[in-house]
Amino acid sequence: MGELVTDLSAGRSAPRQPAAHRAQPAAHMAFARLVSLLLAALALIAFAGSAQAQGNAAISSDPYVYKIDTLNGGIAPAPDDFYRDTPQALMESFMDAGAEGDWVRAGYALDMTHLTPAQQREQGPKLAAMLYDVVRGSVMVNWAALPDRPDAVDTTSSDKDPMAGTARRNIRLGRIETNDRGTSIRIARLQQDGQDPVWLFASQTVQNVPALYRQYGPTQLERALPPALREQAFWTLAWWEVIALPLVLLIAFGAAALTWRAIGDFRSHYSGTIAARILNAIRTPAALFAFAGTFALVRGMVFTFSGLVNTILDPLQTLLIVAAIAAVVLSVLEAILDRVADSQIDDISQPDHERDRNYYTTLSAVRRMAIVIVLLLGIGIVLVQTDLTETLGFSLLASAGLFTLVLAFAARTLLSDIMASLQIAFAKTARIGDAVEFEGRWCYVEKIGFTHLRLRTWDGRRIMVPVGEFVQSSFENWTKEDASLTMIAHLHLDHRADIDALREDFGEFVEGDEDVIDKDEAKLQVVDHNASAMVLRLVANSPDPKRGWAMHCRMREYMLKAAAARDAAAGNEPAPAYLPREREVRMDLAGNEG
Repeated sequence: MGELVTDLSAGRSAPRQPAAHRAQPAAHMAFARLVSLLLAALALIAFAGSAQAQGNAAISSDPYVYKIDTLNGGIAPAPDDFYRDTPQALMESFMDAGAEGDWVRAGYALDMTHLTPAQQREQGPKLAAMLYDVVRGSVMVNWAALPDRPDAVDTTSSDKDPMAGTARRNIRLGRIETNDRGTSIRIARLQQDGQDPVWLFASQTVQNVPALYRQYGPTQLERALPPALREQAFWTLAWWEVIALPLVLLIAFGAAALTWRAIGDFRSHYSGTIAARILNAIRTPAALFAFAGTFALVRGMVFTFSGLVNTILDPLQTLLIVAAIAAVVLSVLEAILDRVADSQIDDISQPDHERDRNYYTTLSAVRRMAIVIVLLLGIGIVLVQTDLTETLGFSLLASAGLFTLVLAFAARTLLSDIMASLQIAFAKTARIGDAVEFEGRWCYVEKIGFTHLRLRTWDGRRIMVPVGEFVQSSFENWTKEDASLTMIAHLHLDHRADIDALREDFGEFVEGDEDVIDKDEAKLQVVDHNASAMVLRLVANSPDPKRGWAMHCRMREYMLKAAAARDAAAGNEPAPAYLPREREVRMDLAGNEG
């Protein structure tokens, strides 16, 4: 056992370790110190690296500019009077230089960092000239919305605009469609180390310029025109555009007129057939399509108008083409449905044509549903193809709330009538050909449209009733389940009339009239009386409203003649009387009796 030594610091005794054991703690402590020094050095290095990275990020991560090492090093610095400090200044300098034909000067507006210095000197003016033609011919620059601040903060937008009050380093001037995709025209804010930030056409836009120019640049005919015709006349229109636009319209009108005449001549060979009906239906839509198609073809192959004209013509041209195609489809569908209806249906007002009324009403509903689908599809195509948010320079998203509110307020009645029309068609509460009594008038349902019903009265008049009003009102449908009706007539006769004798006359009428059905149910009843007469009700059933009305009139007429004949044969008073009498009281006799 080792010797015991006194541990003064701990106040207790501990065994003394051998010399070899006493050397181990010292080695351990040295090793621990070495490890601590290494860890501290590593931590210091990591901290320094992190601090340096943060410092570098603070220097190079400005969110409002794109940092670049060299800005167009292959060309000379831009002159002081070529302003590029704001988006609006850049566009003004570029368009002014392009209008003067100074393409070297216009090249200062391009970011050509993707080109070598030699390529920048050689291709810069060419790219600037092509970009000028593309912008002028295909992009409608909204100068009012183009910021005139270095940070591109838009101070004119509503506070509902998500970009209002926000600095930007990239702005899209417009979007144009190429053969396979849409391409944006953008400007960007760039900064070279040690220099002030400037706005330039973005490098990606400059790279797309040759492809855009091939599609939207001037045609060979335009380049062959005299310089005087290529000069600006007014707005953004050149003199050749002022002359060419009426010519293009004239050519399009000529194509429409030829199409109209050709279809008319072709139709005459198929008179009386379904082909003639279809040709007659598509004549006007086909002429409209010929106009729009010819106009688009001439514009695309011969002329490329400037941005202002294209901004108006592109949506209008697309609208005309889509409208013409939709009209052709609907016209063909209408002609086919009419032909089917004519071949299947004769007189739908006849009471035994219950199936035909259902069939014709279903065809009418299919027609209206097809119109709704084609119109919605056409509107969708126009909105997608014209890209109104770019071509007209306004944001539907920013104004969606107000636009939706105005549209809903203006179209609430129309939409309500359309839904009511479809409701009638599918619920068949009133079918085409049904006899109804609406607001005291006996009518036939002649047509169920989107917004109105056309009712034909018994005397041939037409009543146009809003669909919504018809649906919300009560009406009698006399042919919904059974066309037969009970016809009622009233006679006012003298109190002394012989009712049994009149019943015999009424029985003769019932037996002899072919429009009276259920003859055993025909009745003559006294239903009321007053001081001057008693009231007789004549009741008989008819097969349908039209024949029932005629029978109703004959029944009243027959019984009046019978009552008059019996009244004349009765002799003088106080014999039985049939026709009412006016009675007078002699006051002198009344006084004597008193």
